Amino acid sequence: MRVHCSPNPVPVPAEEGVAFTLWGMPSHPDFGRVGASIPASVVRKRMRPSGRAWDFLALALGVIAADQTCLRQKSPDGWTRQIHLQVAVVEREVWSTQRNAVEKALRYLTGDIWHVEFIEGGSHPPRMSTWTMRSRRPPSGDCVCLLSGGMDSLIGAIDLVSSGRTPAFVSQTARGDAEKQRLFSATVGPGLSHVQLNHDAVPPGQSERSQRARSIIFLALATITASSLPAYRQGRPIEVYLPENGFISLNVPLTPLRRGSLSTRTTHPFFINAIQEVLEVLGINIELKNPYQFRTKGEMLERCSDQALLRRLALTSTSCGKFGRHGYRHCGRCVPCLVRRAAIARWGIADTTGYVFDDLSISDQQHRHYDDVRSVAYAAHVVASSGVDEWAGSALSHAELGDVGPFASVAERGIAELRSFLATAGAL
Repeated sequence: MRVHCSPNPVPVPAEEGVAFTLWGMPSHPDFGRVGASIPASVVRKRMRPSGRAWDFLALALGVIAADQTCLRQKSPDGWTRQIHLQVAVVEREVWSTQRNAVEKALRYLTGDIWHVEFIEGGSHPPRMSTWTMRSRRPPSGDCVCLLSGGMDSLIGAIDLVSSGRTPAFVSQTARGDAEKQRLFSATVGPGLSHVQLNHDAVPPGQSERSQRARSIIFLALATITASSLPAYRQGRPIEVYLPENGFISLNVPLTPLRRGSLSTRTTHPFFINAIQEVLEVLGINIELKNPYQFRTKGEMLERCSDQALLRRLALTSTSCGKFGRHGYRHCGRCVPCLVRRAAIARWGIADTTGYVFDDLSISDQQHRHYDDVRSVAYAAHVVASSGVDEWAGSALSHAELGDVGPFASVAERGIAELRSFLATAGAL
């Protein structure tokens, strides 16, 4: 399927694909839109991103548009899509040199076959008016930290501020989390910069719900923020922190049946390293870091540098993979919820989250026999009986990770946390 993404898109025949208006509202009812609110927001926030960071955001928005508009159910195998993305950038020739690297990273991230074509017609970063330059304080800080409203990014923010750093927090706003993001920013780092933006992707038709490409927009929003900081403009590299526990970052498929469709690679080190290499070649001077790559979620909770503040905020964070589907409540049975519950149990405090499916000892399809619960139980059994290598298999690849020892260790410890929780919950 062809997805054409440009500030001034041309119509695409319906049988071939769809066109998206980039950075603005569509001029045709058959066009989708993406990034419409970002230029005005960037101006209001007095951000001055570099041209190449802005082009990277254009690419990320095009990827999000394609990911949401190309339906997996229409692919021959019901999952793997063939996507031809045309995205308008300012420096087409420069970005075209990285086409193969970008396609490789995207294939790994979403499990699809990508063909990326950089085309003319991109837009430069928006310019501020004199009034805006005088009326607002631009973002500042010595690093950037993603702040999603989740528990891991909360811990990352607390640890950075406690260590004396002054991060600029960056959030992709999501329904149910925007206020939480603002609360965490204001509480953890009063007075620090907080940039909240939204990709605002609206396909012209039915939307694909799997959204495997979502992490690229987080990286792009962090990149335009980093390139707006005074230190970046002075030639210094900016560290961009992507706080996520190593177990979820690796996301080893729990069962053989989950090796494709049910295993995301949002912050997988192979994908992050692939994007880092592209940015380095293009001279975008940022360093992507996950300081918790070799910690489980429970270990993150235990080792957080400000336990009092963490106890105050942690249980208000969002972890659920189906949060919106349950009235913005944690379901308690999806994999992210199970990892959360296991981590809190290890931390040793009462979990007052209030899960929709709280008692996992109930022997029915909604609780103990729910697919995610059964899959975690299966993985725990395999690791306990045959070892982590038997369970993880080729998911821990030397070609992708280098020395797999530390990765295997965090995966094994993560399964141990889950096994302990499920046993206590009566779900094993």
